[in-house]
Amino acid sequence: MNYLLYIIAIILLIGWVIGAFVFTLGKLVHILLVLAIIAILIRLIRGKRV
Repeated sequence: MNYLLYIIAIILLIGWVIGAFVFTLGKLVHILLVLAIIAILIRLIRGKRV
């Protein structure tokens, strides 16, 4: 449970990479990237290691 946010961020980043280089998904790719960055920032703000 401690690493749940980190795991979600990794999954979103992997989804973004796949979307960027394999599929042309338009806005969905950028939404995945933004969500991954937000998840990492929340993790950092809470003071937990990334």
